[in-house]
Amino acid sequence: MEICINGRFLAGPPAATYAVAEHLTRALADRLASDAPEARPIHVLAPPNACVRDVGLPVTRIGRRTGNIWEQIDLPRAAAGRLLLNFASRSPLLLRRGMTMVHDAQVFTTPASYALAFRETLKANIRLAGRRQLGLLTVSHFAKGELIGLGLAPAERVHVIANGADHVLRTPPEPAILARLGLAPRLYALALANLMPHKNIPLLIRAFSRPALQDMTLVLVGAAGRDAFAAAGVTAGANVLFPGYVAEGEMRALQANALAVCTPSLTEGFGLPPVEGLMLGTPAIIAPCGALPEVCGPGALHADPHDPAAWEAALLRLRGDNGLYDGLAREGRAFVARFTWRAAGTRLMEVVDGAAESAAGHGRFPP
Repeated sequence: MEICINGRFLAGPPAATYAVAEHLTRALADRLASDAPEARPIHVLAPPNACVRDVGLPVTRIGRRTGNIWEQIDLPRAAAGRLLLNFASRSPLLLRRGMTMVHDAQVFTTPASYALAFRETLKANIRLAGRRQLGLLTVSHFAKGELIGLGLAPAERVHVIANGADHVLRTPPEPAILARLGLAPRLYALALANLMPHKNIPLLIRAFSRPALQDMTLVLVGAAGRDAFAAAGVTAGANVLFPGYVAEGEMRALQANALAVCTPSLTEGFGLPPVEGLMLGTPAIIAPCGALPEVCGPGALHADPHDPAAWEAALLRLRGDNGLYDGLAREGRAFVARFTWRAAGTRLMEVVDGAAESAAGHGRFPP
């Protein structure tokens, strides 16, 4: 069965699911390069406003529309007769000959984190994908369990394709950002600036307001700044920095030199930031929630996501015990070595081939 990829990720603003879609597309291209790509052409179908760049596979702009309308009208017309892979949670609502990656079940389990219209349309999209398509893809066994438990698809049609994290090793570090922000190695913790309730970042801010952490810095990278947190009723102290978005090389330098990458989320479908940190040899401190224990393994300390004192204690313990730091870094790096995009691409082709064969065997689609 000929395959095409939903290229809407090439036309959107920065988003974690779009980044994963691009990495998966490149991984699929690398996987096919070792086979006979001329015998199995795969094209990326993108909207007319797409920023076309090298993703390893041919990119074709199709249609006249953009956004959701393009995805519901132009994309399925162009993909007719082919198997359509959708890596960023959304897909044509009436699609049958396709598979969609649902990164987590959070629009169902933590609805307060999402605007009403976004939440309800995404829920409808996921329900229809689970009911009509060849299967759902997801990124962890925890996420698979949630999708099955919610009745969105039977277990045999939900397939785990873990994210890779080795992209951080291909980005040259830009350590000048440490001097620019006035940071010293291992005297700061790193997290993402996010106001979604399930991300639980206010807990970290409260932990860093405690006296024992006044000589340490919390660096919150991302769009949400000090004013945004203040508007949400969260006052950050002077030892909390908000550098905004940073370049990939700057992010690598921040990850590699932090005392810990902190993730206090109440749930996660995967949790790339702490895994990226572990890939670079930086321990993680995580809430024991969602997929975080699954993907961080022995490289993480666990802390109660409702207790700022527990995060204070974990940070002080890590700062004061070099043996603990080195052990977590060593064991964590060995554990997350399994999370490569090459492995993701290989697993993806296994799943796609299996689903296509099963569909043909059951007569769901003509040959």
